[in-house]
Amino acid sequence: MPNNKDFSPEILDKLNALQKKYAAMGQDISSYLDGLLYADFLTYWDYINLDTLLNLQQPITPYPDEKVFIIYHQITELYFKLCLHEFDRVAHSVKAGELTPGFLLERVRRINRYFEALTSSFDIMVDGMDAGEFLKFRMSLLPASGFQSAQYRKIEICSTSIDRIAHQNHREKFSNPSIEDLPHVFKHLYWREGASELKSGTKTLTLKQFEKKYDSELLDMAEEYFSANIRSAAASLTFSSDDKFKDELRHEMRWLDVNVNINWTLAHYKSAVRYLQRNPEDIAATGGTNWQKYLPPRFQKRIFFPELWSEQELEDWGKTWVKKEIFGINS
Repeated sequence: MPNNKDFSPEILDKLNALQKKYAAMGQDISSYLDGLLYADFLTYWDYINLDTLLNLQQPITPYPDEKVFIIYHQITELYFKLCLHEFDRVAHSVKAGELTPGFLLERVRRINRYFEALTSSFDIMVDGMDAGEFLKFRMSLLPASGFQSAQYRKIEICSTSIDRIAHQNHREKFSNPSIEDLPHVFKHLYWREGASELKSGTKTLTLKQFEKKYDSELLDMAEEYFSANIRSAAASLTFSSDDKFKDELRHEMRWLDVNVNINWTLAHYKSAVRYLQRNPEDIAATGGTNWQKYLPPRFQKRIFFPELWSEQELEDWGKTWVKKEIFGINS
């Protein structure tokens, strides 16, 4: 039977600390030690639910590259979840009155890393599938579309004030909205037009499905983040004249604008051009979305933080990327 002499001082200190912890909660430490004694050792595959994860790919056609398509979209949604985890931390900090420039800077910096990883890996979609296979299996996906990614919509809502993601035809009218204005502005968000029928302008089934499932949840989120989105959070901060975080935060917020509203959307545009562009007639996207007008930033001009950009930068939004990546023009 072991006694105190059989344990190092460090182990005894930890046992005493544990006993105090559980006693404070009215719990018996010996019962918890029994559980530790009988429990099996944790494995990597159990901890991350590896078997479940690797069985989440269920192609619906015989074309092998459909599995590439599914896995990449699942990876994308996991990165989006990482982003939303950081947005959630910002919101909690704002509501607790504990937000600091350094804390916000680190959250935005992390979100940028996630989007940089996504954008740099998008060649998996652009060049990593057989075009013939894609154009066949994609027809089995109707009316499902990447447009229906609610997590991406949440990222937009968490990034900026709601007027900045209104359709540009309504943006001026909705500038500086109050929280009471949210339901009205919400009806005019840019993505609703992006999923309209190419010819008639009516809502696609893709959009109708999305609105039915997510509209209420997204509106609730817009209310929750009305004063806790990145734009509002940054505006609430007070910087000293020599605050080292001010310029760094400005840089990271500008980069977030570029990552989400230029690099990520134009990576999709490049993929659409690769697979769907056919002259003289373009192939419609799976949800019937108007991708030619919906994806290029120069049309929508979705800009989270316009106050951080010059008039010329706002005017030229996204043009440099298109010239380089689509047309091969470097100047």
